[in-house]
Amino acid sequence: MKITSFLDSKSIVLLLKGKDKKSIIKELIEVLAQNQKVKDKEEAFRSVMEREKLGSTGVGSNIAIPHGRTSAVDKLVGALGISKEGVDFESLDGDPVYFVFLILSPLEATGDYLRAISRVSRFFKDRFFREALKNASSAEEVMKIIKQEDSF
Repeated sequence: MKITSFLDSKSIVLLLKGKDKKSIIKELIEVLAQNQKVKDKEEAFRSVMEREKLGSTGVGSNIAIPHGRTSAVDKLVGALGISKEGVDFESLDGDPVYFVFLILSPLEATGDYLRAISRVSRFFKDRFFREALKNASSAEEVMKIIKQEDSF
């Protein structure tokens, strides 16, 4: 599974406005809704926050991968947000988060959902990949970096 199959440049926010977990999740869901990828923003938010109750998706190394299975989407979708100053995401390592990759999946797409989370996690473990994204000046440049990594 390629990240480019569920992420496009319109779903990338280079300068997140949110300063905490809830506002960032809402901001990324709003971006997906503006691109007609989410039918019900409140339902999408509820599903992600239910998952957050099980444990923070701030996985460490300045990365958060909030996710949820919901009836608010018809297919697997993603949104990527980058924060230049870092935000408190209640991460497992206590460090600020600079990269937030939101993943929403239909209720019945469990296999694709898990593969997507795994793929995103693997990409973001690479320090050089994270640095390249942090230094990108446009959503198109971010997509180019992701496409390059996605080809392997």
